[in-house]
Amino acid sequence: MINVLVVEALIAERELLVRTLGSDEQIKVVGVAQDGVEALEAVRRFRPDVIVMALRLPKMNGLEASRRIMETDPCPIVLVRGSHASEMASETFDAMGTGALAVLPSPVDSDHPDDEAARALVQTVKLMSEIRVVRRWPRRQQTTAVIRPITTPPSVAPGKLRVVVIGASTGGPPALHALLAGLPRTFPIPILIVQHMASGFIQGFVDWLGQCTSLPIRVAQRGDLLLAGQIYVAPDGCQMIINKMDRVVLTNDGPENGLRPAVSYLFRSVAEVYGSGVIAILLSGMGRDGAVELAALKERGAITMAQDKVSSVVHGMPGEAIKLNAARYILPPDEMAEVLVRLVSHGDHRAKGVSA
Repeated sequence: MINVLVVEALIAERELLVRTLGSDEQIKVVGVAQDGVEALEAVRRFRPDVIVMALRLPKMNGLEASRRIMETDPCPIVLVRGSHASEMASETFDAMGTGALAVLPSPVDSDHPDDEAARALVQTVKLMSEIRVVRRWPRRQQTTAVIRPITTPPSVAPGKLRVVVIGASTGGPPALHALLAGLPRTFPIPILIVQHMASGFIQGFVDWLGQCTSLPIRVAQRGDLLLAGQIYVAPDGCQMIINKMDRVVLTNDGPENGLRPAVSYLFRSVAEVYGSGVIAILLSGMGRDGAVELAALKERGAITMAQDKVSSVVHGMPGEAIKLNAARYILPPDEMAEVLVRLVSHGDHRAKGVSA
């Protein structure tokens, strides 16, 4: 049985969440709270396996409540957003930076068999209940990570590097935020991103990332020409590849690893088009999407990276890649940015971190 705490200020939406979650025999709603202060008390009282929480709350909003919970009583947090919160994209992804694991639209009708949001919420709660989260220490108590020398990878001339591709899932938003924030406006090659996310949130996610990077960033569109120093994020509901004319192709091909867009799909594409001219990165995420393909890219001579376990919210995808010896670099995202700049700008492959 998965014990869930529901935190929502609006009575009707709170009851809908309780009814939706209670409709599954594996889930038990053990408590409810109507504001952030009550949520902190309820977490200590009920010790839930998962928290389902709205962002817009009185007394203490969901962003601050998420931060406090992850500092004192860490627990998987799933954020829900109704139509009234459409303007809160920044706060939503800031909350994910504090440790919240997923963001979903609020259900419309738990009794309706075609309510995809209700089904997605139930499924996500089940998946998140399997994750063991760690305490997020208050910023003033954080310490600088220990830096260790790594083995230098094979030399690649900067001019031969054509594209950076990044795959991420659960825990990906804060990792991408840290990585992109470390890249200068002069970064000379395009960046392609597949981030697993509930439908309807990608544009808000891109807008949020745009606040941390000096590089132009957009949701990719069919036919986009890849331009130096620009970032393209895969849109909802389709697979993204790159053709030999350096243009984005969006397809209706079926899911891979249960996902569309899938990291594996993009990674295979760039392997065929650019071969050793690729820098490929796997960040925090559940499952193994992209792990095999990262290994294949490494075999072709590409530069490959995987997020280290300490900095990952979920070490599934990068961990699977590391098991396959697919990563030349194993690093936290901020150090990945430093390595990227050296690789593409100066041909200097000396970096800091942990190497496979």
